[in-house]
Amino acid sequence: MALRQIRIQGDEVLEKVCRPVEKISPRIATLIEDMIETMYENDGVGLAAPQVGVLRRIAVIDVGEGPIVLINPTVLETSGSQTGEEGCLSLPGKAGQVTRPNYAKVRAFDEKMQEYENEGEELLARALLHEIDHLDGHMYTELVEGPIHDVTYETEEEE
Repeated sequence: MALRQIRIQGDEVLEKVCRPVEKISPRIATLIEDMIETMYENDGVGLAAPQVGVLRRIAVIDVGEGPIVLINPTVLETSGSQTGEEGCLSLPGKAGQVTRPNYAKVRAFDEKMQEYENEGEELLARALLHEIDHLDGHMYTELVEGPIHDVTYETEEEE
């Protein structure tokens, strides 16, 4: 496994629609492992393949319950509404208020190309929809209500 460089907003790869994955090749399997490692190393909740320069419909998410791999995801259903802070590894140190559905249900394939459905509310719904947007060439900044602002994260200090 290796860390991948995260592309920053303004990079054209983030504006392109990704191609579907037909099969899990060794290269795709390595990409998924690298994406998970890169997401964790950067304290992210999710990461989509175009964020590491690969135009494939792959995203990984972890909202605290272990990694979720989404290959060729499709949104089946959404409902409700939530407004909250949203950030992105492709726009580090920034965040903005975004309104998204409070519930989302998606169909995707896992890393073994087994089809499954995943549904979630609140943070998981937000993460699912945020990452799927990346696969279609969109960033959360298109949805921000009001200004995008700087954010700083507290880090544990050594005693």
